[in-house]
Amino acid sequence: MFRCMGQVPIDKARRSKTFLSRRWARSSMATKEDILEQIVEEYLVHKGYFVRHNLKFLPRRDHPDFVLNQDSNHSDIDVIGFHPTIEGDRKVVAVSCKSWQSGFNPAAEIRALEGDKIRRGRKAWQAFRELTNRKWSEGFLKTVREVTGLQDFTHVTAVARLVGDRSVWENYQPFLDAMDGNPVVIITFREMIAEIQEKLTTTLASTEVGRMLQMFRATKAGTDPDEKIATSGLDALFRVTARGRPTSRTDRR
Repeated sequence: MFRCMGQVPIDKARRSKTFLSRRWARSSMATKEDILEQIVEEYLVHKGYFVRHNLKFLPRRDHPDFVLNQDSNHSDIDVIGFHPTIEGDRKVVAVSCKSWQSGFNPAAEIRALEGDKIRRGRKAWQAFRELTNRKWSEGFLKTVREVTGLQDFTHVTAVARLVGDRSVWENYQPFLDAMDGNPVVIITFREMIAEIQEKLTTTLASTEVGRMLQMFRATKAGTDPDEKIATSGLDALFRVTARGRPTSRTDRR
């Protein structure tokens, strides 16, 4: 999805000073974070991006529509990726993660937004503040500029599962207007996993998620019948007594 291009000297642009001065990392997320965010990070790292997480944004207090009791609690950009060697709107990606187990239906979400409906216990627009409310859009755009030194970027909605046509979302003009004409795209958990796995080798991955995916792939590939027999030997470690409790060390002698 995010295509890498030729090398560009980092020290020749002001944006690189911003990039180098911030706490960017090839990999930094602890496993306590949302699993979808971890997969987004892993995906971007494999694409050559540096990443940051949970960057706060708010409407500005002097905005004519600012309401103190509604606009004082910040929202977050879940993940921002910065690529040091590519140009254009894929150089920076700002990712919003939606880990909804029921799936993400672009058409249904847009209908809820247009109808000012309640979704998942709150107003539908509140799940997409930066895409639906101008004062929040401005705060989002300001944060992206401050963090990256750039105003061209791609807004990405990362979802657990896509239900329906993504183009309905990606071509929705109010979203594109809210992002000042920058692209708006959707990517799924399955798509990211597939691309990460294509690039994994047997060399130990540098991240916990990468190592976990390596283990999944290795386990699926394991077809040695001797391995299955050896695995069954683990049962001896978990023998239980007639009362259903594990045996003691003495019992096993």
